[in-house]
Amino acid sequence: MDAADEEPRPGREALDILRAAFPPEWRDTPLGWDGVAAWETANGVVLPEPYRSFVAEIANGSALGPAEDGGLLPLGWLPPSWPALGDRHVAAPFPLEAAWAWEYEDDAEADIEERSSAVYNHGSIILGAEDGPMYWMLVVTGQQRGKIWLVADVGAHPYPGPDAVGFLEWVQRWQAGGDWWD
Repeated sequence: MDAADEEPRPGREALDILRAAFPPEWRDTPLGWDGVAAWETANGVVLPEPYRSFVAEIANGSALGPAEDGGLLPLGWLPPSWPALGDRHVAAPFPLEAAWAWEYEDDAEADIEERSSAVYNHGSIILGAEDGPMYWMLVVTGQQRGKIWLVADVGAHPYPGPDAVGFLEWVQRWQAGGDWWD
């Protein structure tokens, strides 16, 4: 859990962008630094910046937010539509480094279920849901730490493409309006 020792806190500009994106009347109460530290200790992982500072200082979720189906979830929450694919292990390594469309796999169904379950349950927090069975994740472990991924019933891929963006850029894309894929 020493990733925070190496990762600098975001500058004032980044935090101001995040504050502006989430009007105060829509924000859930921030956890504070003690609350974030307690969550990290309980889950064996350090959250990536600037999400870590956002949850500690600005908001622990927002009814208005990038995920169009319910807004930005509070830390550790799952959307009501989340598939029951086993227990979540946030500190386990996120299993992917590149997109994977498991709907096109020829492997045995049991192997695909085991591997896709790891994508859903290992090394990420869920930021929200989009149009049913699509979920925005912030990867918190492994090579993709700090990057946004979209996972659905057909596969998973970094957002918006091979060079995934982080939390700040994801929020900025949402705030700019338009289509997610522009």
